[in-house]
Amino acid sequence: MNVIRQDVDALNAKLKVQVTPADYQDKVKKSLEKYRKTAKIPGFRPGHVPFGLIQKQYGRSVLAEELNSVVNDALYKFIGDNKIDILGNPIPAEKEEVVGNFEAPADFEFTFEIGLAPTFEIPLNAKSKFDYVKIKVDGELVDQQIDDLRRRYGKMIAEESIGERDLVLCQFVELNDDETVKEGGILHTSTVSVEFVEDAKTKKALIDKKVGDKVVVDPYKVSRGGKDTAAMLGVKEEELENISKKFQLTINEIKRMELAELNQELFDKLYGEGEVKTEEEMRQRISDDLGKMFVNDSDRLLTKTVYEDLIENTKIELPNDFMKRWIRLSNEKPISAEEVEEHYDAYAKNLKWQLIQGNIFKANDIKLDNAEVVEFTKGLLVSNYAQYGIPAPGDKELTESAMGVLKNRDEANRIFDMMAEQKLTDYFKNTVKLKEKEVSYEEFMKLASQN
Repeated sequence: MNVIRQDVDALNAKLKVQVTPADYQDKVKKSLEKYRKTAKIPGFRPGHVPFGLIQKQYGRSVLAEELNSVVNDALYKFIGDNKIDILGNPIPAEKEEVVGNFEAPADFEFTFEIGLAPTFEIPLNAKSKFDYVKIKVDGELVDQQIDDLRRRYGKMIAEESIGERDLVLCQFVELNDDETVKEGGILHTSTVSVEFVEDAKTKKALIDKKVGDKVVVDPYKVSRGGKDTAAMLGVKEEELENISKKFQLTINEIKRMELAELNQELFDKLYGEGEVKTEEEMRQRISDDLGKMFVNDSDRLLTKTVYEDLIENTKIELPNDFMKRWIRLSNEKPISAEEVEEHYDAYAKNLKWQLIQGNIFKANDIKLDNAEVVEFTKGLLVSNYAQYGIPAPGDKELTESAMGVLKNRDEANRIFDMMAEQKLTDYFKNTVKLKEKEVSYEEFMKLASQN
């Protein structure tokens, strides 16, 4: 067995695998002997079929199978022994035929193309400057959080007239254009949340109305459209195109959320008995919790910002023609050259990021060891328990649960991606020069949506 490397250019090479009979004859004979023991051919007892007949019937397919195996082993051994960093996998050379005769097997030569991973420099060092954007936790933000908590622990009470944030239980009756009741039209009881009615004219028409009052509304203007509108009217989404834009809304009940009082009972529900005793302590606790929570948001924004910068400014050349052909050959389902071309830019961008990330990990000896992965997974499970107010189990049970989660390939990949991003974020924060920039929550969300 001999493998010869021929470089085409800096990003492409060919590997010629030369195979002699000594490399495959014994394997072929052994496989044919197995066939002979189990083959059922009329006129012969199992295990007594003449070898020549077995060879005639199965020889070519067995030869092809064994050649494929020894060639594949030789390829990857050569790549591993010579530490060749490749992209994708070797693929049969497009314009070179297999040398050899399957009818009279002797020497064979198979030629494969490989795409070479590029060498590149990452333009990131201690002089690199990035904004580290933080959300300003001000009184207004704390007030909003307190309002949300009071709503969450409040209770619904009946009201006589509709206010800005009330929930209206009502009956919808479909009307004709002249506002007469449509014969055979929709009749359905549902709810409308006034808080989420965006059309100013519609909201004004509802405010201060009382139980029993009737208002003509466009159903799309008291819902969020699509599935929400269909559910509100009790119809299928595809039926919406045939309905009227005029409905009579009859107010049956008006419900208002009465906010929970800021007292010790609420403090204990939120933070545990006696942990918080005053509104001022609650405000401080909320401010601290928001600050900790927003650190994760700031970290994610930083990582996205650095990612975009590296993708744009890291000069990486790819063996594009090879990669496009490899994608077509390795895809589970048939895919056309046009489809590959259409999606290749996104694929190349993702591949570039994988190369950049791999370079950073290797250069800085960043690793994800098994013990660390298990501990990280346990932390995720504890957070999930806390989210539902359930105490976490003991360490032994928690470890077993984490191991169970990691047996699921999709979940394991998701967790590895989370850990990789966290390690990258730590690396960025410890490497580049950060300029802290404090903005409002609204400004931060705009920045986050742009990256």
